[in-house]
Formats: sequence, structure tokens, C-alpha cells
Amino acid sequence: MAFTYKGEQFYLNGSPFTVRAGAIHYFRVPRAYWQDRLRKLKECGFNTVETYVPWNYCEQKEGRFDFSGEKYVATFLRTAQQLGLYAIVRPGPFICAEWEAGGLPAFLTADANMRLRCDCDMYMQKVERYLQRLFAELRPCLLDNGGNILMMQVENEYGSYGNDKAYLNRLVDIYRECGITCVLFTADGVCRNMVVSGSLPERCLPFLTFGSHTEQAMRSIEYAAKNTPKMCAEFWCGWFDHWGEEHHTRTAEEVLCDFEPFLRHNWNFNFYMFHGGTNFGFTNGANYEGGKYMPVVTSYDYCAPLNEAGDRTELYYKLRETFIKYGVSVPELTTSDSKKAAYGAVELAERAYLFDSLPALSASVCSPYPLYSEELGQSEGYTLYRVAVPAGMERENLFIDGLADRGIAYLNGEKLAVYDRNLPAPDDVFVQSLDGEKRLDILVENRGRINYGREICDRKGLRCARLSYAALYGWEMYPLEMRDLSGLTFEHGCAEQTEQPVFCAASFSVQEPCDTFVEIAGASCGFIEVNGHNIGRFNNDEGPQKALYVPAPYLKSGENRIIVFCFSGVSAQAVARFTDTPILG
Repeated sequence: MAFTYKGEQFYLNGSPFTVRAGAIHYFRVPRAYWQDRLRKLKECGFNTVETYVPWNYCEQKEGRFDFSGEKYVATFLRTAQQLGLYAIVRPGPFICAEWEAGGLPAFLTADANMRLRCDCDMYMQKVERYLQRLFAELRPCLLDNGGNILMMQVENEYGSYGNDKAYLNRLVDIYRECGITCVLFTADGVCRNMVVSGSLPERCLPFLTFGSHTEQAMRSIEYAAKNTPKMCAEFWCGWFDHWGEEHHTRTAEEVLCDFEPFLRHNWNFNFYMFHGGTNFGFTNGANYEGGKYMPVVTSYDYCAPLNEAGDRTELYYKLRETFIKYGVSVPELTTSDSKKAAYGAVELAERAYLFDSLPALSASVCSPYPLYSEELGQSEGYTLYRVAVPAGMERENLFIDGLADRGIAYLNGEKLAVYDRNLPAPDDVFVQSLDGEKRLDILVENRGRINYGREICDRKGLRCARLSYAALYGWEMYPLEMRDLSGLTFEHGCAEQTEQPVFCAASFSVQEPCDTFVEIAGASCGFIEVNGHNIGRFNNDEGPQKALYVPAPYLKSGENRIIVFCFSGVSAQAVARFTDTPILG
């Protein structure tokens, strides 16, 4: 098979072909549901699936690649091919996608000399190693090799970041040297300066990203895509949420008003998102605007045709009707939405205190001065910084410099204050040790690395803690990635209110595993693990999301186990409530 273009028309095996793609990120959907989501894409009227590949999902620790299980992108693509869908793949190395650091691994910024997204030798050596390994997985999936990949993107919205054409050209060279024979493209915002900075028209097709004013946007690319196919690489049907904001919604009518011109003019498009899914674990990204850090919530519902749980929305059915209206052959509906269950309330009566559990979670690292989490070899989670305040110190203000993102200070286990990168440093937090040496603990939460803009080199942890002007030295640090909680020892029947960081747990019985949503009462923020699956962060203080999605494949018939990490403590009556509906606003 061959996918080519001549003039403004794509051709598949010599016949005119219009790309009708929908975005489904395999890394935001449980593998057990890949076929269901892809079949619903096909039955809506789309002919192609688009997905990013996050570098930090494949290579979280430097040199350790993992394409197994949920991370096996080639299986996702083959599943799509079996259903008769073609594919577009966007391997980065930077993807944005509201994903942690835009897909860039944390180990890149362990060295302060690193320069990202440019033709820096230190960076490019690691990029080339990643792409070589990834393309070994993807080459068999190319259309030329009997697979279904039509096109691949080079970088992502680079014109919003820089204009290093040597960098972009080197990426194209790596693609071609690795046997990537398919059509290549770049994608940038509608702004002319972005397209000029981020495109390579002589080597890649220049595509656009936008969510409204379709006629105007598609006409605007003519200067760059002269006599070549035009495409919207991301048509945004909705938007994502930050903690502390209102939930974003958009009516089906509004979306269709901006979408219909694609069908009327037979333009190529990628509908972003067709199915948003979930930022499981600690995978959410963050934005930074006007000096404010804004982490993205766990849900990536995106107001898409399929909601977070994969259910068809009003927009799905109206899209399908619109495809039919314009003569697109649409298959019959054969899929159904998943069964939901409200399992009720589960009392979180078991406790394991973080400060008592450190040996089961991490090995300490000692340094005269604090190290950022990246310098500790840590990718995600929390970092505990511990230092002794010498005996005889008079009352002094405690300041924390270079904090990212949120920290709680404890003196001998008693809570002193909460620090936040978005807030002015409190000037009324005092420490003294006239009656003997004191232990100062600062627990820092990485709330998600910045995924867009100039601040993507977003190192986590803290740079310095000081008493007034004098820095504290002699640190013991615990990287807490929270990957394996099996070593925790829980006490039963001791539920009590505490301001210490604590794990709360319970066992609960399920007769039939169904999709469900879990809300935590009695704790402000933290993360939730169900049967060893980290289903993401919760933040009751900020919202808008109040309940996290728990897919049925993460449950089992019989006894199940939930563990909730409560970052800033918990009430005596903490409860996990399982409901059959999401709570997003």
C-alpha cells in the first residue's frame, strides 16, 4: 500500500483519500479498553486514529525502555489496523498534550547545563537514543511495511517555543535514518510567526492546530502549504481543566458549527480529542501563565465525543449524523457503553504514617545541601527533606527557596506551615531549639511538570531552606515515587484525626467489577491506589474534579484493596465513596 500526495490531495493506493482522524491516547486508556474505544471511533465515521507517544512513558529511567503491557504502542496500532483504521503517530520528542513535562523525561534536567528542544549535543544524544528505540517498535507498523501508519509528526507546536531549524532538520534526519518512510509533518498554531518558526515546508507538510474559526484558519495556511494538502492536526472540540478552575464544557452545536466546514470542503482533520481518557498516576502536566503555576486535573475528559469512561455523548451521535449528511459511509453501531456501579461508602479505618514508613518506601540520600528530585534520580511523586536544627537556636523565621510545587514543614512531627510556589512565602513560621536538637521535615509534592512554554525545565523539590538568612546544611532526603506500597504496615482500629502525612486503607468486596468513580471525604488532597493501580490525584480543596475514574479492569470479583495517601493529614472519619457517575464540577 502507498500513501502519497499530489497538489492538495492525499492518495491511498492511487485513489483520493481524505484523512478523518480522531485522537485517542493509548497511554490514557486501560489496555483492556483499547478495542472498545477504537471500535467506537470507527463506528462514528472516522477512518484514522491519532496518538502521541510520550517519551517519559517509554523511558522513565534513563536507558531503561519499557514497551510492555499498557505501554505497548505497537499493539494499540495493530488493534486499530484489525478494525480497519489507519494511524497517525506523534512521537515527539516533545508532545505537550497536558502530559507531565510534555513527555520529556525527568532525567534530562538532572544536569543544570541541559538545554531542551534545540540542537544541543547533550540533549540530542538522548533524543536520538529514544527515537532509535521507539522506531524499532514502530517500523513494522508503517504502511510501507504492511502496517497502518500514514504519517508521523516531527516535534510538536515548535513554533510556540523556538525557531532552531537545525534542530528540526536533525530530527527529520533521525526519522529517515531510522527507516521512517512515511509522510512527515509539523503542526503549529494559526499565528503566522508560529508556522514560520516551527515548520520545514521543504521536508515536512505544515499543518495547523486550532478549535474555532475553521474557514479562516484553513485559508490562512495557504502561504505555507502552497500546492500541498491542508490539514488541521488538532481540531479542539473542548479543553482541559486545571485544579481550582471551573470545569470546561462546550455544546455539541458549538463544536459542529466549527467542525462542519471540514466535511463541506473535504479538508483533512484530526479531531482532538475523540476520547480524552485519564491522567492516571502522576502523569498530568501543568501550565504556567503570568507567573502562576497551574497543574492539570486527573481527568482528561476534554468534553469529547466519548467521555472519560468511554461512553458516547450527545456530540458522538451528532458527529455521526453529520458524517452521514456529507455522504460518509458509517458502520452500524455494535458497541455498548460500560456498565457502571455505585459500590457505596468504605470507611478508611487503617493507618500507616509516612514518617514511620520511610524504610518501606525509599532509601535516603545524604548531601550537605538539598538536591532537586531530578538530581536524586526521581521522576515523580513526593520528596521528603530532613535536617537537624542544632540545639540552642533562638526563634527564627523559616523560609523555603526554589520550592516546586507545594510543601509542608514539620518540626518534630508537628505541622508548622504549608508552602506553595504560587503564594508569597509565609513570614510568620518560626523555629527554635533552645531545649535541644529538633528534626525539621519538609515534604514536597511534585504536582506535575510544566508541559508548555518557556518554563518546561521545571525542576522539582527545593533549592534551600533557611532560618532567616542562614541556610541549613546536612540534609537527608527520601525520594518517594510511591510505585510500590506493598511494604506498608497498617494499624487497624486506630482511625484518628492527624495533620501528618498518612496512608489510609480499607478492603472492600465487589461482586461484579464495573466502571465506577471514587470520592474521598475527610482528606484534602493526595492520590488513590486501587489494587496496586495509581488512579491519580485528588484535590478536594480546589476542585473542580471530585471523583476519580476507576475502570472495571482495575477491580476484581471478591476482595479489593484501596489505599489513599493523604498529603496534609486526615480526619477521624475518612471515607471512600464509590459512585456510578463522575463529579467534574
